[in-house]
Amino acid sequence: MEAADVRRLKELEDENSRLKRMYAELALENTALKDVITKKL
Repeated sequence: MEAADVRRLKELEDENSRLKRMYAELALENTALKDVITKKL
């Protein structure tokens, strides 16, 4: 692997981590909203 490849891999790993956190937050929020909706019905 060349230095540019290693740098790109690191960037992709960072982006992947960021997207995983974003998904986890949205999934948690979605679950919470569903709980609120079902309790009101």
